[in-house]
Amino acid sequence: MQIFGVDIGGSGIKGAPVDLDRGDLAQERHKVLTPHPATPDAVVEGVREVVEHFGWTGPVGATFPGVITDGTARTAANVDKSWVGTDIRALVSDRLGGAPVTVLNDADAAGVAEMHFGAGRDRPGTVILLTLGTGIGSALFTGGRLVPNSELGHLELRGHDAEKKASSKAREDEDLSWEHWARRVQKYLAHVEMLFSPELFIIGGGVSRKAHKFLPFIEGISAEIVPAQLQNNAGIVGAAMAAAEER
Repeated sequence: MQIFGVDIGGSGIKGAPVDLDRGDLAQERHKVLTPHPATPDAVVEGVREVVEHFGWTGPVGATFPGVITDGTARTAANVDKSWVGTDIRALVSDRLGGAPVTVLNDADAAGVAEMHFGAGRDRPGTVILLTLGTGIGSALFTGGRLVPNSELGHLELRGHDAEKKASSKAREDEDLSWEHWARRVQKYLAHVEMLFSPELFIIGGGVSRKAHKFLPFIEGISAEIVPAQLQNNAGIVGAAMAAAEER
């Protein structure tokens, strides 16, 4: 069975048909840059471009970097603030000619995919996936069940929004070495661990494919720390899974 998944991020909009039996992309993904300003109309035009690249006409699952309730954006940390209150499900569906659309938080989508097909598979305790990218997204699971919209990247850490110091964007913007950045990530993980006592941290986002460059520098965390197995495709796969479940 195939469903289309599209992952809206602060830097890129990427998507592909997903083979839900394998938990992998059925075709190589297509990506366009997130427009700036990242207004609803401009971003949804990018979504349309990605979907139409494949000639797709069926149901679509879409992720969004913010709190989502009933298809509507409640926050918008790394895109234009005009998203707040926008019915994303209706907006995307309209731009796609009335196709059925399912919308969920981007990190929640990545977490759902990793728990079913990746690093969290058969892990029953408390598991936290963290996407280190333009910001920090989080997906919190207990007993295999998702607690939606956890948004742990916005925890205050030493007087700052945690994602402003420990995201992959922060590493790039400040030109930090992998070791220096790893120490920041370590402090953030220690704070999250103190609050939730997970058995497993899964590190996702584009930086997950470079885990060997920074994970060895992280020390003093009791939980196991592993890179996401689906890497930066997890959001696309999770979006498609959500759309299939809603159908």
